[in-house]
Amino acid sequence: MVLHKATALTIRDAKAADFDTITRIYAHYVLHALATFEEIPPDADEMRRRHASITGAGLPYLVAEMGGVVVGYSYATAYRPRSAYRHTIEDSIYIADGFGGRDLGLALLTALIERCDAGPWRELVAVIGSVNAGSIALHARLGFDHVGVLRKVGYKHGQWVDTVLMQRSLGEDKALVPQK
Repeated sequence: MVLHKATALTIRDAKAADFDTITRIYAHYVLHALATFEEIPPDADEMRRRHASITGAGLPYLVAEMGGVVVGYSYATAYRPRSAYRHTIEDSIYIADGFGGRDLGLALLTALIERCDAGPWRELVAVIGSVNAGSIALHARLGFDHVGVLRKVGYKHGQWVDTVLMQRSLGEDKALVPQK
């Protein structure tokens, strides 16, 4: 399907009917890219389980839709499972193959940040494969600071890959000491 740049973009919460498309979008990255270090694409049922876990924790899971077609998605998850990390979350964003250069990533990440900013969290972290210059630039554009690099932590498609760590504060008007 060909969608033109002028086609209206809608950012909304993901729903059950979206997961066949979300699964196809993600499978492309699993099989052909270094945006995820997962190596076997999960099926739609697994993607629905992940969605239920994320939204069940009160975290946002969004899709970008153009002309009635889901062309990207983003979500936030807990950064790490230990309780002291409960105020820190991590973002993920994926755009359908062939839909780059339309500012979909900008729209999705902006909406995700707004949702996260309104929640109880204080910090948003991005863990980005070092070869993903576009994602690194997008995060920097939206206020993420480069805070480190983990060297050769992923091995995929016959190569070692670093991860770039980026971070941005949420809700600058929130109390410095959390209430919970």
